[in-house]
Amino acid sequence: MTTETRHGIPVYACPAEGAPLRDGADALEVVGAALGAGAELVVLPVERLTGDFFRLRSGVAGEIAQKFVNYRLRLAVVGDIAGHLADSAPLRDFVRESNRGRQLWFLASPAELDERLRKTV
Repeated sequence: MTTETRHGIPVYACPAEGAPLRDGADALEVVGAALGAGAELVVLPVERLTGDFFRLRSGVAGEIAQKFVNYRLRLAVVGDIAGHLADSAPLRDFVRESNRGRQLWFLASPAELDERLRKTV
């Protein structure tokens, strides 16, 4: 995991390979590392999330997102989630609403993240 400054924002970037975030406890490990590195935003590749995250009924997405909110860290999930979106209208709504805010974003690529960060500075 690396920390870098992107558009003036300290960003903690998780690698695609590594243990998946299955629940709030796993999220807390990332939160602790990001806070220790002085980050304001965590970039999490979609590969690090389990299928349960994208099944909103499971509660995993809410549990993980809440850990980041509690510690005032923003979270950007980066990668292709089109397959998950095609299967779930509630997930499409969740992603759309999340992307309207500043706390949790779902972005297709690092370039899309950079564009979003550039606009928020």
